[in-house]
Amino acid sequence: MSRIVLVLGSSAGGVARHVRMLAGGLVVRGHRVLVAGPLDTEKAFGFTGTGADFSEVRISDRPHPARDLRTVVRLRALTRGADVVHAHGLRAGALAALALTGSRGWPRLVVTLHNAVTAGGAIGGVYRALERIVARRAHRVLVVSPDIGERMRAGGAGRVDPAVVPAPPLAEPGRTPGEVRAEIAARLRTTAGPGPAGLPGRADPADVALRPILLTVARLAQQKGLETLLDAAAGPYKGDPVFVIAGDGPLREELQARVDAEELPVVLYGWAETADLLQVATAVIVPSRWEGQPLSVQEALRAGRPVIATRVGGVPAMVGDAALLVPPQDAGALSREIGRLLGDPALAARLAEAAVQRGRKLPDEDAALRSVLTAYGLPPSE
Repeated sequence: MSRIVLVLGSSAGGVARHVRMLAGGLVVRGHRVLVAGPLDTEKAFGFTGTGADFSEVRISDRPHPARDLRTVVRLRALTRGADVVHAHGLRAGALAALALTGSRGWPRLVVTLHNAVTAGGAIGGVYRALERIVARRAHRVLVVSPDIGERMRAGGAGRVDPAVVPAPPLAEPGRTPGEVRAEIAARLRTTAGPGPAGLPGRADPADVALRPILLTVARLAQQKGLETLLDAAAGPYKGDPVFVIAGDGPLREELQARVDAEELPVVLYGWAETADLLQVATAVIVPSRWEGQPLSVQEALRAGRPVIATRVGGVPAMVGDAALLVPPQDAGALSREIGRLLGDPALAARLAEAAVQRGRKLPDEDAALRSVLTAYGLPPSE
C-alpha cells in the first residue's frame, strides 16, 4: 500500500472531477490517499466521500507571493513520508515542485497539465517560469494535448506522456426531451420584428419543438471562444436553430447583454445535467480558443451527436473523423460548417454514426487509473 497525495487548485469542473475519480479508484485499490486543495473545492466535489483524506491548501488561479510561500511550506509538511505526489494544473504542479525541493528521489512528483498557457504580458511570463519549474523538477509530466507536450520537452522535461482524462459515464436523463425543450422555450427571448442586420424575424419560442438545438457546454470564460459562437449565431440558417450554452462563469453578464442587444437566438442555460440536454441536441458546438480533452466532447461522442469544434489542442486526436473542425476565432468558418450540417441530413447522419464508433473507443476510468499507476511507478493492479 502506497501513500499518495493529490494536489489541485481552485476548480469548478473537469479537473476536480478527474481528481475525485482518481482518489476513489486509488482508495479501492488499497492506497492511502490525501487530497490537498482549496476548501471550496472539497465542499463542491466531496473528495472525502471517496474514502480519501482531505487537507485545505490555498492554491488560487493567479500568483500571490506571500500566500504561495505559505502554500509551499504547508505542502512540504503534508507530503512528508508520501510515496507519490500527483499535482494537477500548472500552479499546483509548480508549488508542489518547490515544496519537494531537496528531496532525494522520493516522493515521486507527477504533474498533469490540464490547460495550456494562453495569457500574455507579465502574467504570461510568470506562467512560463512555472512551466520551466515543472518541466525540470517533475519526475513525469502528463499532458492533455500534443502542443503542451512539445512545450514541456522544450523546457527540459525528461519524461512526458499523454494524460488519460476520461469523462465519467453519462447519467440517465432526469427529464424527458419534451420537458427539456419546454424549458429552453421558456428561456428563449421572443423577437417580434426583424432580426439584426435585416435578417428575418426569429420564430416564436413556442415552436422550439421543431427547431434544431445547437448545444455548447462550457464555462463562460475567455478560453471558450463564446464571442465567436455569438458571431456565428446571427445566421441565418435552415430550420432557425436555437443555440443553447450550458454553463456559467465570469462572462455571463457580458454575453447576456450582447444576446439581448442583438436579439440572438441564444439561451444562456446555466449549469445543467448534460445528459438531459444531449437528448435534444442536433449537434454539439465547441468554439474554444484551446481545449485539452474536453469532457463535453467525450459526452457528445458517446451520445452519438455530431460535433463541430475548433482545431485546437487535443480535440483533433480525440474526435478523428467524427467531427467538423474549424480554425479558432473564425466565425465565418464556424457559420459555414453549421449551415452545411443543418442543410445536409446525410452528413449529419454520417457524423452521428462516426461519433458512436469513436465514443466506444474512448478510454474509461480504469484506463486512467492504470495510466497514473504506471506514471507513479506502481503496479497497475496493486
